[in-house]
Amino acid sequence: MTANRPLPLDFQHVSKTFSIEKRTVEALKQLSLTIEENSVTALVGPDGAGKTTLLRLAAGLYLPNTGQIRIFGYDTRQYSDQIHVMIGYMPQRFGLYEDLTVAENLNLYADLHHVSMADRQYRFDDLMVMTGLSAFTDRLAGKLSGGMKQKLGLACTLLSEPRLLLLDEPSVGVDPVSRRELWRIIQHQVKQKGTTVLLSTAYMDEAERCDKVVLVDDGEILAQDTPEHFKAHLSGHCFRLQHTRLTHRQLQSRLHAFEDIIDSIIQGESVRVVCRQTKLPDFPADIAEHLKISPAEAGLEDAFISLLRRRHPTTPQPPLQLNHINSKNHALDVIRVEQVDRWFGQFQAVKKLNFSVKRGEIFGLLGANGAGKTTTFRMLCGLLPVSNGQLSVAGVDLRTAAAKARAKIGYMSQKFSLYANLSVQQNLDFFSSAYGLKNQRRKQRIQWAVEQFDLKKDLNSNSGDLPLGYKQRLAMACALMHEPEILFLDEPTSGVDPLARREFWARTNQLAANGVTVLVTTHFMEEAEYCDRLVIMVQGEVLMTGSPAEIKQQAITAECPEPTMEQAFIHLVEKNQS
Repeated sequence: MTANRPLPLDFQHVSKTFSIEKRTVEALKQLSLTIEENSVTALVGPDGAGKTTLLRLAAGLYLPNTGQIRIFGYDTRQYSDQIHVMIGYMPQRFGLYEDLTVAENLNLYADLHHVSMADRQYRFDDLMVMTGLSAFTDRLAGKLSGGMKQKLGLACTLLSEPRLLLLDEPSVGVDPVSRRELWRIIQHQVKQKGTTVLLSTAYMDEAERCDKVVLVDDGEILAQDTPEHFKAHLSGHCFRLQHTRLTHRQLQSRLHAFEDIIDSIIQGESVRVVCRQTKLPDFPADIAEHLKISPAEAGLEDAFISLLRRRHPTTPQPPLQLNHINSKNHALDVIRVEQVDRWFGQFQAVKKLNFSVKRGEIFGLLGANGAGKTTTFRMLCGLLPVSNGQLSVAGVDLRTAAAKARAKIGYMSQKFSLYANLSVQQNLDFFSSAYGLKNQRRKQRIQWAVEQFDLKKDLNSNSGDLPLGYKQRLAMACALMHEPEILFLDEPTSGVDPLARREFWARTNQLAANGVTVLVTTHFMEEAEYCDRLVIMVQGEVLMTGSPAEIKQQAITAECPEPTMEQAFIHLVEKNQS
């Protein structure tokens, strides 16, 4: 330890390697990083960049191969016991005991952290008020919503009143209201307790709230600065485009061909672009003559995409080769939900649900954790019977012919639903067989999946060892193996970095253009902009149905004349609760 006040975290020339299937992977490469006391620092970067490894090294769960790590001046190689009492670490999958109540989980973690009986009650009371869980102390942890589980996990981590708080993607799979509450708790710890926070996140709007952002790529720090400095580099490079003849999806697809456009995403009825220069490229007449252009403010995600694409130039993603419906008749309702109820004992999870989805439409189900989205999904997939009402998929009544309907459905689960201990090739073999594909047809579809999703180099790798973005590719390939008419996507990009999200939605848009109907749940509100129509659910009921523009229109106020989708969602949900 030095005579000066030691830093909460100090990495000096740290390297960490792992051996995976006879090959050595460099997770971190001579990385140096310091964090100031009483601050919040965000780690951002692509999947597999090394963020989780860095946090585990900081927590003392790993030791570096080379270099030195100090926590408040203590070397992690020599002083693990002293460091343990100063840090709190919340991994991506926090280990709650689902068969124990909220109070029992708190007591268990208080025992593990040696919190005295004299101290624990006032800490319990303080944390329960802070997290809003005071009324749920007798509820089993397994019966909590996703957002409540995350808040309980954070409460357990804070029981020891750590000086350094390490959080690995704490808001993955959490709805916007719960995300905001998690951030309120984090900011309270910093301001009132003097806690220093290091967290990883896939959400750039969260990183913008931090004092410092560290962009990690391929085990190295690519850049680190304040959010304001990151954004300043792209001032004047961002524009919002609308075309009077092309749809926003068609316009986005055309823009991919221009090298001077770094990024393009759909935002409502427009396409938001980031350019290499402070001006748009010269467009051909059929685009330029019908284009409406307005400047857009640079965001942290723009800087993230720009820096990574400068380092890893990409060629445009080739269009998916599909033999799907490709029907021009998008008027046909392929999903109909009429007066559907679902009861679990005395609890009604879904109440008189009504909506329909047209062929080739991307339809979004939004709602806070526990709103009934997953229950609705399971009923639509034929995995759960309805209690009352009528439900049909692809013209098939799910009450009488669920198996027939399932043959027309592809499904991507919120959690990685493939077999982690099987290789990529073995997963492709299994799912092609499960969908009834045989002989030459089976070989053709597996070859299609390998080529279209760029899986060749990973065929012999265990799917559980893949970066999250590649797991997502494999899951989508398996879901499309039998060329379904309808694709169900349950939180498909939860925790996935912005680059992988763009790749995913480019493929999803192509599917919809080919006549595949897509039903998606998401907590990432910017993704809701890609949907043609949305349903917002609250406590099992439909709160509102409409296009993204129609839903944002309902949230316009004098204080917020141009609400984002997230602001609109929070406004409508809170208005319903008041």
